[in-house]
Amino acid sequence: MANYVPFVRTGNLLFVSGQVCFDPAGKLIAKGKLGAGVSIEDGAAAARGCAVNLLAQVKAALGDLDKVARVVRLGGFINSAPDFLDGPKVLNGASDLMVAAFGDKGRHARTTVGVASLPADAAVEVEGVFEVA
Repeated sequence: MANYVPFVRTGNLLFVSGQVCFDPAGKLIAKGKLGAGVSIEDGAAAARGCAVNLLAQVKAALGDLDKVARVVRLGGFINSAPDFLDGPKVLNGASDLMVAAFGDKGRHARTTVGVASLPADAAVEVEGVFEVA
């Protein structure tokens, strides 16, 4: 889609580019704006899908998720109606998955930003930073 790579490792940090909420078949889990047709529950499911895609990129980079020492940070972008204020509830879908996958190593810093649009009209996009062994 653009001029970038899916991940970059520098030292013991792995930066994973933003992943939109495509399911394994390549279909968007949720399309459109939160607060204007997409529910918080559907948005959280989309964020969970983004997190699955992040982990797929981590595995591609490292060969094994056991090499993750810690999830450092997630950045979430929520395709939002102007008055939508519940972006953090949406991004919990991704955060909860990281904690489920890694336990305490999955607890992370986080930023949630509402945006006017996302690629393919995806409801959610999530990027991540991981400490690796």
